[in-house]
Amino acid sequence: MKKIVTFLISSLVILSLINSCESQKKAIGEEDEIYVVADSGDYARVEGALKMVFGKIIYTPQPENLFELKRVKFSDLENAKRRKNIIILAPLDSDFPVGKYVNSILDSTAKAMVMQDSAFVVNKHDLWYKDQLVMILTAPDIEKLHKNILKHGDDLLFYFRDASNQRLSRALYNSRFEKKDIEAKLLKNYGWTIYVQADYLLALDKPEDNFVWLRRAPNSDMERWIFVHWIENASPSFLDPDSIINERNRITKKYYRTADDTAYVELESEYRTVTEVNFNNRYALMVQGLWRFNDRSGGGPMINYTFYDEDSGRIYMLDGSIFAPKYEKKGLIQQVDVMLHSFRTEKELDPELKKEILEALED
Repeated sequence: MKKIVTFLISSLVILSLINSCESQKKAIGEEDEIYVVADSGDYARVEGALKMVFGKIIYTPQPENLFELKRVKFSDLENAKRRKNIIILAPLDSDFPVGKYVNSILDSTAKAMVMQDSAFVVNKHDLWYKDQLVMILTAPDIEKLHKNILKHGDDLLFYFRDASNQRLSRALYNSRFEKKDIEAKLLKNYGWTIYVQADYLLALDKPEDNFVWLRRAPNSDMERWIFVHWIENASPSFLDPDSIINERNRITKKYYRTADDTAYVELESEYRTVTEVNFNNRYALMVQGLWRFNDRSGGGPMINYTFYDEDSGRIYMLDGSIFAPKYEKKGLIQQVDVMLHSFRTEKELDPELKKEILEALED
């Protein structure tokens, strides 16, 4: 993922904006809503680019946008300040209300960086309310702003997805509702661990295939599946789409089977994407798309991260799937995604945390 220069809010925005977070109340709104504060003419010029970046479609299998954009007039800014996800957008040469506002909150150093095209993003967390991300997008003029949005779209999308995942992780990770005994067993036996919510079962543990399956609500209409699979003495050259997809299909054909053993899970070729991502500070390939039973009797969304771990010489494959035919699935797959990001190798764990996890085996 390419890195873009982001203003340090503490040094580049005037004090009145920095100190405006006086409330400890939490931001409100849906996770997939972004409120865009922009003047009408500017918004019309960049709306297509914004929708291309933030309105990407995922298939669950119904098409769903990652984020829904809601334009807000400057006069309604006060009402929008409580929302979780906010973009304030205007070029510096604008003489309209939002343009004047952006000019008023950026100091001379920030404006100089914008004019030199060395930065165009300001991110501020918890600006007006807790669990909030406010992003300011600006440029010398609207044409340059439009170009930068498209050029750095993956980074911009990452900021909001990461903020949403962080909020969700704070809601999901709770030591009172986790299976520490399973976490400890995985750490002791395999040298890695992952957060296990209380309602997940250790469905399969197959050391001969380096495969662990965690399953929530089996045989219900809202199942969630997570598996961890690893390859010993591996090479980073494994990290190509064909190898990952073939290995995923091989392992699910063996272990993700119907109760009567007549059908198995495979990846759907349609709507599948493979993207280079940063997974817990590692280079990884993310596969996102749909799985199905080979007899087409069912299916749902999936997400998979595969990466090479230099310390152990292993290829790790972390995979999450949803089977919930009666429910909207975008939020469910995000929950699984957040759990996958809790994965840690033994070397990554703080010694005290490692000791605490392993103590569960003594209880």
